[in-house]
Amino acid sequence: MPVPEPTDSDSVPATVPTGPVRTRETASDGYRRALAAHHEAAPSHRVDPAIAEAVERQTAAMRELSRRAFPETNAVPDDAPTPIEAARIQRRRRAAATEAAALRRARIEKARRQSEPQNLEQTA
Repeated sequence: MPVPEPTDSDSVPATVPTGPVRTRETASDGYRRALAAHHEAAPSHRVDPAIAEAVERQTAAMRELSRRAFPETNAVPDDAPTPIEAARIQRRRRAAATEAAALRRARIEKARRQSEPQNLEQTA
């Protein structure tokens, strides 16, 4: 089914509100009367104290179960690195150790290559 192309007149609403925006503070008297009538007719929100106590007991029990299931780990002091930082430090140390081992091996191999021509000359 083809969709009609929007026209310039479609983009502008038919009625544009003029004047300041109305809020509850600046509402008309009719709005205020209707709101007051609604508040009078609406049933008041009553909480059964027994239900409120049961909810509090249930919440406390759930918190205790959560505390047992997921105990707090030892708090990290403010100056101690966080686990992510500790992992980064450990990774950097391993990388530095690997680099140092590779440099030592490269130096040893270079020394062997340089001493090999001398060994060949001595045997010839």
